[in-house]
Amino acid sequence: MLFYFETPQLMKVHSGKVRESFRVNDRYRILVATDRLSCFDEVLPTSFAGKGVVLTQMAAEWFERTKHLVASHFVKTVAPNVCLVREAKPIPVEMIVRQYLTGSLWRKYEKGEREMSGVRLPDGMVKNQRFPRPILTPTTKETSDRPISPEELVKVGWVDRQTYGEMEEAALKVFRFGQEYCESRGLSLVDTKYEFGWIDGKLALIDELHTPDSSRFWPWRGERSSSDELPYLDKEFIRQWLLSHPEAGNKLAPDVCAEAKRRYELVLCQLFDRQVSEESEEDLSTRTYRSLVAHRLIKPAYIAIVMGSRSDLAFAESIRERLAPYDVMVDMRVVSAHKNGECIEKLAQEYNHSIEPGCVIAVAGRSNGLGGALAANLNIPVINCPPFKDAQDLQMNINSSLMMPSHAPALTAVFLEQAVSAALRVLNVPSLRRRMIEEIKMMKQTLKDDDASVRASFRKDSFEIVGGAK
Repeated sequence: MLFYFETPQLMKVHSGKVRESFRVNDRYRILVATDRLSCFDEVLPTSFAGKGVVLTQMAAEWFERTKHLVASHFVKTVAPNVCLVREAKPIPVEMIVRQYLTGSLWRKYEKGEREMSGVRLPDGMVKNQRFPRPILTPTTKETSDRPISPEELVKVGWVDRQTYGEMEEAALKVFRFGQEYCESRGLSLVDTKYEFGWIDGKLALIDELHTPDSSRFWPWRGERSSSDELPYLDKEFIRQWLLSHPEAGNKLAPDVCAEAKRRYELVLCQLFDRQVSEESEEDLSTRTYRSLVAHRLIKPAYIAIVMGSRSDLAFAESIRERLAPYDVMVDMRVVSAHKNGECIEKLAQEYNHSIEPGCVIAVAGRSNGLGGALAANLNIPVINCPPFKDAQDLQMNINSSLMMPSHAPALTAVFLEQAVSAALRVLNVPSLRRRMIEEIKMMKQTLKDDDASVRASFRKDSFEIVGGAK
């Protein structure tokens, strides 16, 4: 299960409840759908494997099938759970289109509320009743979204009137298309949410589209108007279970996770004849890593050079220059074990969950506490390489780099060339290992050539001496 996704090679621009967003360059970013599950504005501690794959594959299909109706940020999928998208300026409004009185709308209606986002509902309606035509109930896009009428959206300045009109037209158009397609595949698109943004001055769909996280799906049984209870093939199944099992808190039972997984994958298969492949021996993290490297979005590995202070920068730059010929990303950081050690926890969160292999070279001199502090908190190798000024400095301070506390397995290299060589090896990346093999061969061949050259030179001198004696 992919609950976390990190890479120090790309700048993280947003961390949502389910997705992580990383900038590739000024025009593109990647969206990573994790397997995290959120309900009622909270990320649950339990979920199911493959959820992010379902969301990504479904959104990709819908973006492709609706591009004749409205533009979107979608470019292509680059991994089973990762999309490459165009940069957009988000509009902080969610456009929720509903065909039935169900879900949160029904729960509020049942409590006596009759107006939602400016839409007035009549008395006497029943649960799951179909509206004569789809209704639009926008909400603000905030930490906790709140219903708001179109008039208030415009008045407060969330969006101007013309833009809202364009969003409304696009949302209803895509919803009608989604309904017709779903019905042709034996499902009903009950309701959904749309998010929009600006790309090159044009309105475009962003985020996700018609997924079991953002939409409700029922089996299609005609345009029912009664209060039939139908199985939810989406996140509403989880919401209803949580509401009916308050004793469980926010933790789903294993059989509920398994059933949610079955329903999510059923929708993907029924709509697009696609299944979540579980035949590969590689886990999702490994497949995602390989895909991102193959698309040249990240390098095969990274080496972080962590300095105790900016005064170590020149030494760290020398290490970075030595790493330049190799296909690794170098991350330069400054963290003091003594002065702002609390920052190590945030650094560890990123490195410990990185999708790719990594290694840290710790650059700190006198009373080196940095290497041990890093090694105690990281699940990747740490190599001390103190920036000794001279032999006396080495003799006086080497012990603080050699003697590490328990559960702080940092190695120590006295010379930066050794630190670089060791770091490249511990990454255990196939392409780097092949490079190391070639370098070892070259080293051995150089020694053989030197041996032959020296031996031949001295043999020649010996023959000349012997010849002269005659």
